[in-house]
Amino acid sequence: MDNHQNDNNNNGLQLELPQSVSQGEYANFAVITHSSSDFVLDFARILPGVPKAQVKSRVILAPEHAKRLLRALQENISRYEREFGPIQIPYQEPRTAAPFGMGSGDA
Repeated sequence: MDNHQNDNNNNGLQLELPQSVSQGEYANFAVITHSSSDFVLDFARILPGVPKAQVKSRVILAPEHAKRLLRALQENISRYEREFGPIQIPYQEPRTAAPFGMGSGDA
């Protein structure tokens, strides 16, 4: 059992991971939008030669939970980089989100 699961059990929270969800979905593209009451995270997979990215998962969060997620990601990235070294992000044109340098398109 990893530390994260131990922490959850110590707090009385148990997580069930159904078999149908356990393998996850690979995503290499995310779109984040928000309203006054929600943050919406759409995770998609972009592949070379495929003109449209298909959203594989959508997560809707209250603003408070979005901020907690941000902090948790920052903490985990810091731990990762201490253990494995800095994460290198290849140069992209400013404001370019598509990992394969695709032009604008409908997603």
